Amino acid sequence: MLSANKRLMFLKKGRDCMILNERKIKILEAIITDYIATAEPIGSRTIAKKYNLGISSATIRNEMSDLEELGFIIQPHTSSGRVPSDMGYRLYVDRLLQFRKLTKQESDFLRSTVVENINHIEYLMQQTAKALTLLTNYTTVVSEPKCQEIKIKHVQVIPFDETSVITVIVTDNKVVKNNVIKINHAPEPDILNNISNIINQILKEYTFEEIASKEAYIEYLNSPYGKLIDDVLVSVLNTANEERNMQVYTSGVNNILDFPEFSDIEKAKSVFKALEEKDMLISILQEDKNTKTDLNNFGDIKILIGNENSMEQLKDCSIIKTNYKYGRNSYGSIGIIGPTRMNYAQVIPVLNSIVNSINDVIKALSEGG
Repeated sequence: MLSANKRLMFLKKGRDCMILNERKIKILEAIITDYIATAEPIGSRTIAKKYNLGISSATIRNEMSDLEELGFIIQPHTSSGRVPSDMGYRLYVDRLLQFRKLTKQESDFLRSTVVENINHIEYLMQQTAKALTLLTNYTTVVSEPKCQEIKIKHVQVIPFDETSVITVIVTDNKVVKNNVIKINHAPEPDILNNISNIINQILKEYTFEEIASKEAYIEYLNSPYGKLIDDVLVSVLNTANEERNMQVYTSGVNNILDFPEFSDIEKAKSVFKALEEKDMLISILQEDKNTKTDLNNFGDIKILIGNENSMEQLKDCSIIKTNYKYGRNSYGSIGIIGPTRMNYAQVIPVLNSIVNSINDVIKALSEGG
């Protein structure tokens, strides 16, 4: 709850201007705080006993009627108490929310997740999704960074076993991809080093389109190791294509079942369907209705609440998401999905912390720190 200082809140609704006084604000905060914690509608008597607002239950009931008429709360059933509406949550998030400060243990955990996996992008995205789900208990969706312009910085072919080699592909954004290539007999390390030099020279002199046509290295195809050179370059092209295509990782999808809002099996199935399809996940991360919350030092975090989501399947959910920078021209997205009564005060600092860790570690690496 915010301080007891007197507050008046002027809100525009169409051409009209609504005024919420101190009492209404306190009652709305109480309803939202209680519903986030319990998922149960709350009545005026419970508010009077539980939140010590210094006013009678009758006064609270009258104020609740006004809040309902204004659209900030709703009554799910005629005999039940009130719950926040999407509009109520929006006011709460934009104007009333106080963030919970992360513990040192939580901050250290998020940073170590980044530091330990920063050079292996797939692991970083997977572990980031798991870490966020662990700290929030919600569903997390993370996309790999996507480059507008892909550049391969270096390729090294190294021995793996007698019938396999590994191509280590490094992009200019420090993304590392390891691909195993099967062959009849793996060449000696010095030969593989020569092949690596040939590959890097080809990449330096030709575009991906020229390499794809094989004209860039046709002179090598009939050499003793022409097949291996061809396989390595195909692997490089596949990596470049993967970098252009957004890869998405999820964690905690089944956590939806832990919330009473989704005890209805059909409602749960609808949410699962949205979270199982890659195109929908990408849409979730990329959707932008200019619904941006001013979070001061918390960066460009966007919050979509209930019906603000364009997907019918997610009308009972909120999505908190942001972007992170990975290198000079590569960006990815992270989204956390839960019921509309999700704990915004906890989720936003957690999301902000992981993004800051990614940005800080990448910056330190680029500066040689």
